[in-house]
Amino acid sequence: MDFLNRSVGLFGAVILAACSSESSEVREEAVPVVAEEVRFLPDREEVEAIGTARAVTSAEIYPEGAGRVTSVMFSAGDFVRSGQPLLQLEARQEQLAVEAARVQVLEAQQLLGRYRRIEDTGAISESQIEAGETALASAQVMLRQAQAELADRVVRAPFSGHIGLTEIDPGDRVSDATPIAQIDQRSRLYIDFPAPEEVFATLRKGEVVQVSAFSGQNDPIKARIVSTDSRITSDTRNFTVRAAIANSGDRFRPGMSFRVMFARNDATRAAVAEEAIVWGGKGSHLFVVREGNAARIPVTITSRRNGLALVDGALKAGDRVIVEGVQKIRDGQEIRLVRPVIAPEADVELREPSKTDVENDGG
Repeated sequence: MDFLNRSVGLFGAVILAACSSESSEVREEAVPVVAEEVRFLPDREEVEAIGTARAVTSAEIYPEGAGRVTSVMFSAGDFVRSGQPLLQLEARQEQLAVEAARVQVLEAQQLLGRYRRIEDTGAISESQIEAGETALASAQVMLRQAQAELADRVVRAPFSGHIGLTEIDPGDRVSDATPIAQIDQRSRLYIDFPAPEEVFATLRKGEVVQVSAFSGQNDPIKARIVSTDSRITSDTRNFTVRAAIANSGDRFRPGMSFRVMFARNDATRAAVAEEAIVWGGKGSHLFVVREGNAARIPVTITSRRNGLALVDGALKAGDRVIVEGVQKIRDGQEIRLVRPVIAPEADVELREPSKTDVENDGG
């Protein structure tokens, strides 16, 4: 009986040892995986804004004084040169003032001339000569003033550009508060658009953004930033950026709306293959190789680009991220790195089918 008990005990011990050995082998079996070294790329986020075009130089034209319009010398849409006459006001009184001033200048010149001729005879004092010189200078000033007032009866273009619509007709009475027309120098245009506070350090003078008009001309145009506002608005937390474009072919007009696209470079982030991301009850994570084992790293996806996921997580340069076999492993799992299998190229001979091949195929 004792012999039988010892035999049963020995047999049981052998079975337990075998089970323990088999369990140990299962526990120590490494899972084959494929890993790639993590890369770090700038996380570029495209931002869209709505901009408004304005002429590089623009002005609302007003007359210098009041009066009746005698002539309108432009049409809407005309290109006018700097100094070109645009509007004529009645100027009879101003013309008469100029003629009277010329007469006064002539009289003062004649009087001073007589004084000069008898100066050496002692018949006239030095003070009288000085008074004559003063009278001549005063008359000349009055003439220039009258000429300036006469010139103001003609409204001229302040610079070269395209002039807009006018509501003024000959016979209308205007004052210095009556708008005549708008003139724009639009060979170049400014595009003003709002940008978020986060990109204040990015959008600097000289940077380039992409703009396209909402008018149907959707080809993107490169616009170079020429200036930015000096402050952030407290209500919207935006600031105004001004970019410039060349208006070749006079395609665009001041006041047009433009779609503005620019990239926001927030930070450099880890870039991993999308298939490396694992989703679970606690969110997304991935596995990295740590001393032959798989280590679970929680991550947050910030953007995707060309099959890559840019993530925030405890990753550093040199880390190897498991991209194949992630569904078979767990945190702390022993792994075995393998290379991905690439099917070899097969040598294929192309030839015309023979008569025998055709007959066999038909049979």
